[in-house]
Amino acid sequence: MSPDSRAVGFIGLGAMGGRMAARLLAAGHRVHGWNRSSDRLAPLTAAGLEPCATPREVAARAGTVLVMVWDSEALLAVTEGPDGLLSGMTGEHVLVDLSTVEPHVSRQVAARVRERGGRMLDCPVSGSLDAAEAGTLVLLAGGPSGALDRLRPTLEVLAERIIHLGEDNGLGLAMKLAVNLQVALQAVAWGEAMVVAEDAGIDRAAATEAMLASVIASPMLRYRAPFLLREPAEVWASAAQLRKDVAYATSGTGGRTPSGDLALRLLDAVCAAGDGDREAAQLMRHVADCRGTGPAEGSEA
Repeated sequence: MSPDSRAVGFIGLGAMGGRMAARLLAAGHRVHGWNRSSDRLAPLTAAGLEPCATPREVAARAGTVLVMVWDSEALLAVTEGPDGLLSGMTGEHVLVDLSTVEPHVSRQVAARVRERGGRMLDCPVSGSLDAAEAGTLVLLAGGPSGALDRLRPTLEVLAERIIHLGEDNGLGLAMKLAVNLQVALQAVAWGEAMVVAEDAGIDRAAATEAMLASVIASPMLRYRAPFLLREPAEVWASAAQLRKDVAYATSGTGGRTPSGDLALRLLDAVCAAGDGDREAAQLMRHVADCRGTGPAEGSEA
């Protein structure tokens, strides 16, 4: 049976993926979905999502498959094996990986997709839960422009901007890792600035208001810095997730990212303190509260 070229498959229906799938359903797309934990499926099924038993079944039903999973290992887990996506893919398929994984792993999967006759885009997202709900994400795409052109109307349901970084797989991911390295560095700088302000006797809330009114307030800081004062009800991106991305970004740079290496050690300390599942603003809090630079390089978190 050939997959439905008009249908969309979605693998990974967590906080981000679930919101993106909900937008596709609201826009009238037929969506087939799979998630490792089935409890995430209930509200989406009520909204019209058609659940599948395996990733392979998703590929069998939909010609376009979107993936949003945690890391490189998770991407390989849903693509490989007899029940994996690859086993159900044909030359009719386009796979779009929205996850933030290592570029070399993305290229490895893309090569396997090409062996099956299909095409793949690495298309990690910039933006968090609010942007996923509103459809205002930025997609950083690497891979064949023809595949991107085919899927642009679908992806524009999810994003206000799609930036194509080049024809080679892995380029979108390299850019996303560069962006998330900046997220960590800005978080460290915010914490250090809070040390300066509080040492002068300025209240943390007042310092937050002043800095967010200044020229240094990036979009990321505008939503995340207030989490230093009050944590959100739902984690937008965890400290462990940011640690993973910084580790990917700095791996293989040969010491040319000293600030990134420091941020990674600080995130190691945040995770070692048991705060990895909390919002990534914990990195700001760790620095602002002067909890130290964490384990030495090479130590385990």
